[in-house]
Amino acid sequence: MSKIAQKRKQAKAAQQATSDEQDDAMVEQALTATGFDESEQMDDGDEDEDEDEDQEDAGEADEDAMDTFDASEVQRVALADHYARSSSSAAGAAPLSSAEIAAAESRPQFAPLSAKDAGNGKDGFRKVLVPAHRYTPLRENWLKIYTPLVQHMKLQIRMNMKTRAVELKTSPQTEDPSALQRGADFVRAFMLGFDIADAIALLRLDNLYIDTFEVLDVKPLHGEHMSRAIGRIAGSGGKTKFTIENVTKTRIVVADSKIHILGSFQNIKVSRDAIVSLILGSPPGKVYGQLRSVAGRMASRF
Repeated sequence: MSKIAQKRKQAKAAQQATSDEQDDAMVEQALTATGFDESEQMDDGDEDEDEDEDQEDAGEADEDAMDTFDASEVQRVALADHYARSSSSAAGAAPLSSAEIAAAESRPQFAPLSAKDAGNGKDGFRKVLVPAHRYTPLRENWLKIYTPLVQHMKLQIRMNMKTRAVELKTSPQTEDPSALQRGADFVRAFMLGFDIADAIALLRLDNLYIDTFEVLDVKPLHGEHMSRAIGRIAGSGGKTKFTIENVTKTRIVVADSKIHILGSFQNIKVSRDAIVSLILGSPPGKVYGQLRSVAGRMASRF
């Protein structure tokens, strides 16, 4: 069996050698038919080097052309790439077709409006009246009010002593169209009695509002009945008010018979319901239990 295997290996090697010789012969015939020479091969090597240099020059020219590439073309390519990436990243979503990409490219691209353009080319203006009892706090905290409005919101602000009001106005540097309204809400919150640290959240966060109502809107109370209702809202040493604030994540100001609440829409509703229950005569312990259940539901929801 070993001799037979050796004969087979020798036969295969012979066949391979003959096939290689045939291939070499065919290559030589093809070269002679085309007139190929070794000197020409060397010349071709030089030509290849020249071609490489030409390609490098062309690459540099392409880089210079890219520097002057049209901005609209860059935007079109970026938009198409954005849609392609968003479509490919979506789980199970088919990639965008060429028609959809073309439709996206044909959409007009507008720059964001500035505060002046949003006001039809006119400077915005707001006026916030200053109550008599807020003159001293305003004078003491003027720098804290002035700094965020001017440096961060890019607004102009002044105190008009004749009209007894704080006046706000947009400037050429104002970029956010909502900056003027946010600044007016911030100053108004301070005038209502909120601390600077609480009122400044109106400048930094969205979906914050101020709700105001009176005790008489809930129930017509007079004399000592009104005093007891306000006392139930505040609690001993402000304990009840602080508890409602901490549970509902709001801020409450009790100014005589008026109540101001600062917070998000949902939290204001929960805080207002608790205050209404206190005005109607519910004991603080019962209100605490209701707040505890509502806080548990809110925590489980989020």
